[in-house]
Amino acid sequence: MTKLDVLRRYLLPCVSPPTNPTTASPSTGAVSKKRLSTSLRDDIDVQDSASSSASSSEATSFLAAADDDSDYLSVVTQPQRPSKTMVIGTLFGRRKGHVWFCVQHDRLSVKPLLLLELSIATSQLVHEMGSGLVRVALECPTRPELKSCLLRSVPVWTMFCNGRKLGFAVRRSANEETRVMLKKLESMTVGAGVLPSGSGSGEADLDEVMYMRANYEHVVGSSDSESFHLINPDANSAQELSIFLLRTSA
Repeated sequence: MTKLDVLRRYLLPCVSPPTNPTTASPSTGAVSKKRLSTSLRDDIDVQDSASSSASSSEATSFLAAADDDSDYLSVVTQPQRPSKTMVIGTLFGRRKGHVWFCVQHDRLSVKPLLLLELSIATSQLVHEMGSGLVRVALECPTRPELKSCLLRSVPVWTMFCNGRKLGFAVRRSANEETRVMLKKLESMTVGAGVLPSGSGSGEADLDEVMYMRANYEHVVGSSDSESFHLINPDANSAQELSIFLLRTSA
């Protein structure tokens, strides 16, 4: 072998680029980088999707909570509804006397929930009822000593009947004569009639006692407003009777 062949054998590999399979490594690295970047984009998309879902769920929860709060606020801010109960009311009085109004929880109770002595005469109330409409308003001013007491505990009222002032009404306690009369009427829920003399419902039994007994709807509007409304058992009758208790500003 000549010297020239020896030089070609040892110097040619140093000058010429290698042609072995390692030349494919750059493309392999590029492919790897491309795959890596693609996987990173996939990860970013997945994270964005998860964060979007979380944000959407949080927004939904917030809106639901807001709706719940608005419902709660709407319930709280609604005005209080009036309470309604059924009671038995009895209007009674002597033919030549004045009218009493008695309210009982039930017909067997001899201790009235409310007993008022009205200044209107029995004959005048009968005349007013002939028109079919009776509105009795009992008013009391809001005095400091009466402001905190129960409305049914007010001792004296100013009385109006169908818009006309007719004196006063006074709260009474049931005496023995009143309890005897209620005892006689305990078998009756609805009705009207006359109790003969000697019934024990008057001071000296000088006159017959007229009465009208019926169910009333007791409505408590507030601490300063109550009312009793006659429930007429006859659907064809136009008779309306209501009694209002009102605490007014002075």
